[in-house]
Amino acid sequence: MEFFVGISLSLIIIGIILIILEIFIIPGFGIAGLIGLAMMIGGVFLVAQNLLQGVIYLLIILIVVGLLIYIGFKTGKLKKLWRKISLGEKQITDDGYVAPNKEYSEYIGKTGIALTLLRPAGTAEIDGKRVDVVTDGGFIPQSSRIKVIAVEGTRIIVQKND
Repeated sequence: MEFFVGISLSLIIIGIILIILEIFIIPGFGIAGLIGLAMMIGGVFLVAQNLLQGVIYLLIILIVVGLLIYIGFKTGKLKKLWRKISLGEKQITDDGYVAPNKEYSEYIGKTGIALTLLRPAGTAEIDGKRVDVVTDGGFIPQSSRIKVIAVEGTRIIVQKND
């Protein structure tokens, strides 16, 4: 019996570690967290003597965790933790943050010069304006003549103009 208690305790501890790793270290889709949760539930059921006792243990754990979360929110401890692990900055227009709202369709069919090496992205001069461009997949040397073949939102697509 002590063997099962040791294994179940190990499963619960490893499950908690996996969940903590998922939250703070491992970027992803929650695989480590789901495995950790499954290990914790498996550990609880291993220590139980029968299925009913396992369900009762699980319900007690859920109630205790719910109370701890509630107390954490009421005391403000979870809000402080959330502020530490989440990005709270906002990009406000008054502070100078503006989204590009330029209409680049006026550049379709125009020619210019590649100011930098385009492999495939770089900078070009079109109509005397410096703009960021991307090629249609090829490599274009610096100072080459280019032509705008398409515009997709704020992306200007060019090709070498021979």
